[in-house]
Amino acid sequence: MKPIGSSLDPDDLVSRLGRWSAGRGPLHLLLAARLRRLIDEGALPPGALLPPDRRLAKALAVGRTTVVAAYDTLRQEGRLVRRQGSGTRVTRAALAPETPRATETPRVTETSNPLFLHLLEAPDEVILLSCAAPVEPPPELAEAYRSLVLPGGDLGYHPAGLGVLREAVAGRYAERGVPTGPGQILVTTGAQQGLSLLARLLLAPGDGVLVEAPTYPGALDLFREAAAVPLPVAVGPDGLDVAEAVRVMERHRPALAYVVARFQNPTGTVLPPLAGRRLVEAANALGVPLVDDEVLGDLAFGATREPRTLSAYGDVIAVGSLSKVVWGGLRIGWVRGPAPLIARLARLKALHDLGCDVPSQLVAARLLADFASVRATRLRALRAGHAHLRAELARLLPSWSCAPATGGQTLWVRLPVGDGVSFAQVALRHGVAVLPGATTDALGGSVRNLRLHFLLPPDVLTEAVRRLAAAWAEYAPASGPEPVPGLEPGPGLEPGPGPGPASASLRGITV
Repeated sequence: MKPIGSSLDPDDLVSRLGRWSAGRGPLHLLLAARLRRLIDEGALPPGALLPPDRRLAKALAVGRTTVVAAYDTLRQEGRLVRRQGSGTRVTRAALAPETPRATETPRVTETSNPLFLHLLEAPDEVILLSCAAPVEPPPELAEAYRSLVLPGGDLGYHPAGLGVLREAVAGRYAERGVPTGPGQILVTTGAQQGLSLLARLLLAPGDGVLVEAPTYPGALDLFREAAAVPLPVAVGPDGLDVAEAVRVMERHRPALAYVVARFQNPTGTVLPPLAGRRLVEAANALGVPLVDDEVLGDLAFGATREPRTLSAYGDVIAVGSLSKVVWGGLRIGWVRGPAPLIARLARLKALHDLGCDVPSQLVAARLLADFASVRATRLRALRAGHAHLRAELARLLPSWSCAPATGGQTLWVRLPVGDGVSFAQVALRHGVAVLPGATTDALGGSVRNLRLHFLLPPDVLTEAVRRLAAAWAEYAPASGPEPVPGLEPGPGLEPGPGPGPASASLRGITV
């Protein structure tokens, strides 16, 4: 969040507000309730300057009177002070007595990433197309836990990871033509912890980090927490612009370069082999640590053999996990890199959690032994979901454009008009959460894009698109509204403050 003396960015505040409009009641009261909570929790510290009425109203896709009424409600409660010429600020007395006060230069960065904030919300009737993760774990996971045998004579603390799992992960790289020993593998609590440990170890305040634009917003959060400076390079139809990335590395010598080479998050592009080789060779020659996020790399729809990895071309730090092929609830990830780097990361991980839990590591090792079967099951579901979502979008939202994906679990959609941030607010009021492209782009682009995943059951995806179509009919400019063939109002689609009652099959869906 920005310093207290400066105005909060409307888009940042919109992200922090989360699913504020998904309840029932007048919009200004729902907005006031969420702002009140942020103030009382200290997320909006005393003295913080809130966005002007008109700017926040535009970002939230509501009338200015809604924002004015919400601000006035909190002013009457003593939480805000509004002065002409000085704007709207959180009062010094607003913070709840039991809440620690924020300092002018906070040491801890709290996420404003909508992808994470949606996960922190209580379950409601909003369909989450924003958080791309498998909804159902495969049956092999439960079977692996049922047959689990815990080792005896073991303290259970393994900061670098259990030996059997490190060997299994190393074996996966060997199968893809990248000789790897267990000492080159660190087991982490998901790929997110792997990225976090790398950022803590390799970055200092002010360091440059080469990132794709757009890119995975969770990584941007970590780099901001480290007070690093993003050096964004655009992503095109064939992935990262490698020629520009090499120029950036030559000019700035960043402390780190972060890429998603296969099924790039969020665009879904794949970096061609020759371009990947050039990128690795340039980074190695310039001494720039190159991190390849491989979390989605196994999800190729037409794969007939093990996918190629950037690590095959030279010194690359690879980050992976089982969250997309197996299930996000199995919090097992890894970092592959030079043994000295892995040893340093293990010492840093020991400082935080002394290692991942042993039962999950044993289960992960068993699943990796039959990984091809588990992956084939997941890919069948992904192909079906991809085809169904594209068909529904073509039927109900024909003016939206998106290329078919060749793998991964998301579509990168471009709106014909408007911007993704404000449309996402309208969509939320119709009961569906989407990820605006602008939240993924450090260049400030991708404003007309949305990332939608296709991991939900077909009937839920159909309902989600129906709600999106109703939201678009409300949002699109009056001069050219989107034709919605055959769309009739139904539960949860009427314009208003909340999504309305959902069908029984949709209740409780949170991912």
